[in-house]
Amino acid sequence: MARTWEQLEEIQPTVLKMVQNSLVKDRVAHAYLFEGARGTGKKDAGLLLAKSLFCQNPANGYEPCESCLNCKRINSGNHPDIHVVEPDGLSIKKSQIQALQEEFSKTGVESKRKLYLIVHADRMTVNAANSLLKFLEEPHAQTFAILITEQAQQILPTILSRCQIITFKPLPPEKMASQLVENGVTASMAPLLSQLTNNLTEALELSNDDWFAQAQKIVLKLYEVLKKNPLEAMVNLQENWFLHFKEKDQLDRGLDLLLLVFKDLLYIQIGKQEQIVYTSEKSRLEQYALQTSGRRLIEQMTAILEAKRKLHANMNPQLLMEQLVLKLQEGSSFV
Repeated sequence: MARTWEQLEEIQPTVLKMVQNSLVKDRVAHAYLFEGARGTGKKDAGLLLAKSLFCQNPANGYEPCESCLNCKRINSGNHPDIHVVEPDGLSIKKSQIQALQEEFSKTGVESKRKLYLIVHADRMTVNAANSLLKFLEEPHAQTFAILITEQAQQILPTILSRCQIITFKPLPPEKMASQLVENGVTASMAPLLSQLTNNLTEALELSNDDWFAQAQKIVLKLYEVLKKNPLEAMVNLQENWFLHFKEKDQLDRGLDLLLLVFKDLLYIQIGKQEQIVYTSEKSRLEQYALQTSGRRLIEQMTAILEAKRKLHANMNPQLLMEQLVLKLQEGSSFV
């Protein structure tokens, strides 16, 4: 179910204000590019704009009523004058854009208006993009295009120049956390998830994922053994860490979780306990925070960020983690 105007306004107020102004002043662009991170509400906003244009009883002249036949059909994905194009496999192909053009050369089934959304517009093949470009260069009156992407830099500049670009900002972590709680995630888990992803669906999946629950325990255990001797930390890597974080994306997630431990320690040191994410470990973390310095924590966080960079540069994961552990222990008051 797509979000309502009120729900989306809460997470993307600037975007909704721009859309509202366009509708009220009757200056809706022929083509928009909605760009921003995954989970920021781009597709929902596209469908909301569609409902605003097709709604039979809009409130204040712009806000869809959500109850008329058109609003209901758009929500269920079967309005004859609204077309959604998504990648067929890995890409959007020229034949998909051509089929769209053929459809749009006919008059609207129920009104003169027609609207199309292209999801993951950055995945168009070169031929598909060139085909769309011709379409954008000669827009029909009352035809509207919404291109949606997380990678605006991958789209042809000639296409970008014909679109009004609207940027969707990441959801603030505190709003993300409250949305998670509304969706049944525990208040102790929500802050952690809101730091790891901006995508509500992904966060909800992680909250029910046994692998993720185990990952948190392994990360906290590694932090504990870092305070002991280097050999024990290396043994822990072999017996626990490498067995759990096998794939590159899993290791990346593990490094993120480890980084958040050090962030929590820093928050405790500067008196911002309300910002910690490992809330169930608060008393232990408060003890650990007494045993280190803010400068040392920043050095350790920098080392983890550097390890993430090396991971994406395809460094051997085992060597990377062994080097990181030594770096995290180096010069530390608790070795």
